[in-house]
Amino acid sequence: MAQSTFRIFFSTGAWLVLAFLLLPILVVIPVSLTDTSYIGLPKEGLSLQHYAAYFQSPGWMAATWTSIWIGLVVAALATAFGTAFAIGCWFLSDRASTVARWILITPILVPPVVQSLGFYRFWVTLGLIDTNFGVILAHTLLALPYVSISVFAALANLDRRIPQAARSLGASVWQTVRAVVVPAAIPGMITGAIFAFIVSFDEIVGVLFITVRNVTTLPKKIWEGIQEDIDPTIASVATMLVVLTLIVTAIRILRK
Repeated sequence: MAQSTFRIFFSTGAWLVLAFLLLPILVVIPVSLTDTSYIGLPKEGLSLQHYAAYFQSPGWMAATWTSIWIGLVVAALATAFGTAFAIGCWFLSDRASTVARWILITPILVPPVVQSLGFYRFWVTLGLIDTNFGVILAHTLLALPYVSISVFAALANLDRRIPQAARSLGASVWQTVRAVVVPAAIPGMITGAIFAFIVSFDEIVGVLFITVRNVTTLPKKIWEGIQEDIDPTIASVATMLVVLTLIVTAIRILRK
């Protein structure tokens, strides 16, 4: 069985895809351990100086904290609004629900540059340029489709007769939603919240359009580092993010 699996893996060229995904990571890791002050492989030995520079830099720490707390706020807001939207559509007819879903997933279909240009023009009018609230609002709008889709998927397994039975027994609409629909939607809410945080934490195009100097997220800090001064600290940040992602993924797999 194992030999057959490996044969299929190599014969289909899947190893090329795997190599394409892993090679950049395999390059970034040794670069993050370089003993030089510029981007390059280690010369005399491995060094953790750029990891230390990251933790000792007020600029990097501030950008990291900004990305984290904005991501958490966006996850909470997107989960609340996205869940409410999904539950409302669940109670609608199938046709109306389908139309509403297509409208909501529009941000996923539109190129990021087009979205960001729209945010910029609208945010200038509202006076939200270079504000934390402006970034949170933009990221929430971008994350809403992911939450709603996750909640839609969770509610697909809920029998519509169960809420109807609750209503026939005297439960109000809010009681039915709170006691029957929301518990069924919780797995989708958790998944959607994770996606919303990732979308916010990783978003860069919109941030570049609607911020100047007052708001600096971690992706923006990395971008500025690439544009102004190619600092190996960037490779250290990238390596830590990769390691953190692998740890979370491993924990998730082991818990199954």
